[in-house]
Amino acid sequence: MRILVLAAGLFLSGLVGGPAASTAFAADAVPFITAKELDLKALLPPPPADDSIVTKRELGEVLTYQVTRTPEMAAAAAADATENVWRFTNVMGEKFKPDALPKFTAFFDRVVETEGAVVDPAKDFWKRTRPHKLSELVKPAVKISNSGAWPSGHATVGTLMGIVLSNMVPEKRTEIMARAWDYANNRVVGGIHYRSDIEMGRIAGTAIAARLMQQPDFKAEFEVAKAELRKELGL
Repeated sequence: MRILVLAAGLFLSGLVGGPAASTAFAADAVPFITAKELDLKALLPPPPADDSIVTKRELGEVLTYQVTRTPEMAAAAAADATENVWRFTNVMGEKFKPDALPKFTAFFDRVVETEGAVVDPAKDFWKRTRPHKLSELVKPAVKISNSGAWPSGHATVGTLMGIVLSNMVPEKRTEIMARAWDYANNRVVGGIHYRSDIEMGRIAGTAIAARLMQQPDFKAEFEVAKAELRKELGL
C-alpha cells in the first residue's frame, strides 16, 4: 500500500500545472469540494463487521501496539492527533512556519476542511465501531474520538496533505510521503483506529487529491501557495 500511495503522488504531480494565478483567500477556510462532488460511499467498500475475523485480527494489532509502544511512540501519536500541515515541519525544515507563509497557510486550511467535508458523511454512514468502543481492553494513547472509524480522517488528510505538499516540493517527495505514512500509522499506534481504517483513508486521500486537481480554484490557489513556499524555502 505504501508503494501505491507514493506512486499515486508521483502520478498526481503531473496534474497540477499552468501559470501562477493571483487569487483572494477567504478569511474562513471553505472546503474545495464536499461529499456531493466525491461520495466515498460509492468508492470504498463497507467496513468489516465487528465480529469478523478481520476486525478481531486488527484488534489484536491494536492491543499489541498498546503493550509494545514506547513513551516516545505514544507521545508522537498524541502529537499527530493535530490535523494541519505543520506536522510536516520535521521534514520541511526550520523555514516552514505559518507566520512566514500566510497564503500557503490559508490554502492548506481549505485542504484540511475539504477532508472533513468529504469524509465525515462516510464515517457517519458506516459507523464502524472504534477499537476502544469494541473492547474495554483498549486504552488509547491519544485523544478519544467517538465518530465512526471508517475511513480514518487522519489517514485521509495526512495522505492528502502529503500528496499536495510533495507536488509543491518534489525535491522532498520521498520524505514527505514517508511522513504522511507515519502520520497515518500513528492512529493505530495510538489505539484509536484499525489497520484497514488507515488503508481506506490512504485511498480516500489519494482520491480527494485527484479530484481537487480538476478544480480551477484549487489549481489557482495551489500555484500561489507553491510560489510562496518555494520562495521562503529558497528553492
